[in-house]
Amino acid sequence: MTMKPTVIALALLAPMLALGACHPGKKNSTTASIETDGVKATVEITDPWCRPTPNGAQAGACYLTIKSSHENTMTGVATPLAANAMVHDMSMANGMMNMSEMAGGLPLKGGEKVELKPGGKHLMLMGLTGPLVEGSAVPLTLTFSDTPAMTVQAPVRLPK
Repeated sequence: MTMKPTVIALALLAPMLALGACHPGKKNSTTASIETDGVKATVEITDPWCRPTPNGAQAGACYLTIKSSHENTMTGVATPLAANAMVHDMSMANGMMNMSEMAGGLPLKGGEKVELKPGGKHLMLMGLTGPLVEGSAVPLTLTFSDTPAMTVQAPVRLPK
């Protein structure tokens, strides 16, 4: 049995991702790369965080900045702390703020940062298993169309 280079790269990448998220004092950043046919693709997630929620809240929001080295799509998000997680966008229509799921995923243009922030695109956690408590962290696993899934630890905090 032979393993494909992609499978080997994923097996080697997982421990590096875990270590990359654990260096105190450094910018909260995680990077994943994959190389296919000599072409390297990279996704970087920086400054993930989630807003604290009150007891009994069924929904919460998380934010981050993402940059892909090439055209890519963030196709999904998951966390063990919620029954469902998705990418949402907020927009104004007829003087009302609307929030809706980005069912096709979040498009990423090569080399451009996309900021998920309050009042705009964000990660919506539905069916929380408990409150998001300031000082704790939320594990978020992000999936992509062209690069490996990444798990980041998003600290729960108030906006800066």
